[in-house]
Amino acid sequence: MVITEVRIKLMEDNNERLQAFCSITFDDCFVIRDLKIIEGTKGSFVAMPSRKLTDRCTCGCKNHLRARYCNQCGKKLDENRAIRAADGRAKLHADIAHPINSACREVIQTAVLKAYQEERERSKQPGYVCSYDEYDGEYEDSFTQVVTELNAPRANAGSSYRTHAGHAPRGTHAPSQESTPVAAHEDDGSPGFGAGVL
Repeated sequence: MVITEVRIKLMEDNNERLQAFCSITFDDCFVIRDLKIIEGTKGSFVAMPSRKLTDRCTCGCKNHLRARYCNQCGKKLDENRAIRAADGRAKLHADIAHPINSACREVIQTAVLKAYQEERERSKQPGYVCSYDEYDGEYEDSFTQVVTELNAPRANAGSSYRTHAGHAPRGTHAPSQESTPVAAHEDDGSPGFGAGVL
């Protein structure tokens, strides 16, 4: 795969370590968004998109691993419940998308950092507009485009994909004449919903 486009969104200078967000496009057909360019102790590096890790309280509610108290029941949570990496740091995030070898990581990081430097230079020009913010507008008709492409004849098989047939309109369930309205059960003391099931 070839990286065909990198888009950068520069952050304000008052952000301590986060320098920019970026998206990368592979082969003009697959985009990964929300990569971060972060200033580290040894220079800038690219962090892959990630999500916060969670665990469950005894009440069953999910909480982020940094949470001190349960969001549902308020119980105090163990602050050392996160898994520790080899260097002793708590693992609080998991990558959503990431390279699986160092060669791929280096290709991505080199392309992103090069685009970042170019974007910083462009940002100094009058009339600078960030291209990252306009990204979503390009894909407004993406569903129609995908269906059209899927319906195009395949080169090898000579057939085409079929779209899923539309569903009939959903009707409402009209109560039968035998059924009693629920409101009638509320006042007369008779058993309510589910009575006699078991």
